[in-house]
Amino acid sequence: MTLVLNEEQRLLKDTAKDFLNRIMPVSALRQLRDQKDSLGYKREHWQQMTDLGWASMVLPEAYDGLDFGYLGLGAVIEESGRTLAASPLFSTVVLCSTILIDGGDEEQKSALLPRIAAGELSLALALEEKPHHQPNAFTTTATTGDGGYVINGKKLFVLDGHSADQLIVATSLASGVGLFIIDANTPGIVRRRHHLIDSRNAASIEFNQVKVSQSALISSPEQGQDILNKALDYGRICLAAEMLGSATECFERTVAYLKERDQFGVKIGSFQALQHRAAKMYIELELSKSVVLDALSAIDDKRADLPQLASLAKARLNDVFELVSNEAVQMHGGIGVTDELDIGFFLKRSRVASQILGNSSFHRDRYASLCGY
Repeated sequence: MTLVLNEEQRLLKDTAKDFLNRIMPVSALRQLRDQKDSLGYKREHWQQMTDLGWASMVLPEAYDGLDFGYLGLGAVIEESGRTLAASPLFSTVVLCSTILIDGGDEEQKSALLPRIAAGELSLALALEEKPHHQPNAFTTTATTGDGGYVINGKKLFVLDGHSADQLIVATSLASGVGLFIIDANTPGIVRRRHHLIDSRNAASIEFNQVKVSQSALISSPEQGQDILNKALDYGRICLAAEMLGSATECFERTVAYLKERDQFGVKIGSFQALQHRAAKMYIELELSKSVVLDALSAIDDKRADLPQLASLAKARLNDVFELVSNEAVQMHGGIGVTDELDIGFFLKRSRVASQILGNSSFHRDRYASLCGY
């Protein structure tokens, strides 16, 4: 395939860039952090994003979606990474909507997907239970009782978990993996928000004898793991797109600083050692663009190598974002480690993003296993 966006996708990306720079620059995230905003994002910003069609971009047309594809959504998410925009786009649309589309019955889809498209409903995936990513083992249980299920357990690092209207909870069942859609205010659910170093929204959630009906189960337990794995791969690829945007912005800010900072009477960008380091970052970013575009197209084309590309993209962007953010701080000198400069926000984001849905070690091991090694 040609690893470039078509005219419509480029226009969408340009529109997203203009909107995010005007409405949701990095200073907006700084303000949310300083004010310790209880929601973690601005509702009016999220509504504007949904009005632009971002929440409905990959939803089927039958449920008020645009069915525009993941190359388009990936372009939007990449631009959101440039400004570190705070919104429930990733948790609601990429992770949870994918599970509903693939596993939900007609009643669940009809009730939830149009509300997601309209920006009326936010969701969060309650998955992790350990300090490190382990998507195939759950201690959270769902047992039958009172004509439905009773859920017990604890979930960690639930993205947007403190503010979501509904939760999709991954549990163990006797016959497989249970995925349940639950109102976040159901009795027995206790949510605790955590303020992460990069100001991303996350929470830990306890489930204490939470009673749900049989209609809350998404798909069959026998298919639950496959549906979950597919959603996680979509999430890894889109997160890689976001990290690409953040790393690119970090690089461009650094190059601009090299061109304006004077030392010993000359611009530091004239120093050959810094030129070599900048060239290495540029090469790594260009290679990363191809990886992310290929992975996004694999989703749209429903290719069989999607899992391999998801791990390749996530592992690569983990490494590249860390490299670029490290170099950016060093090349900015002493001011690079101060809160006054936005570069520090990108450094912190790289450290948190690299742990979401698997670090580099996890994905290198997974990639090798998928390739038969």
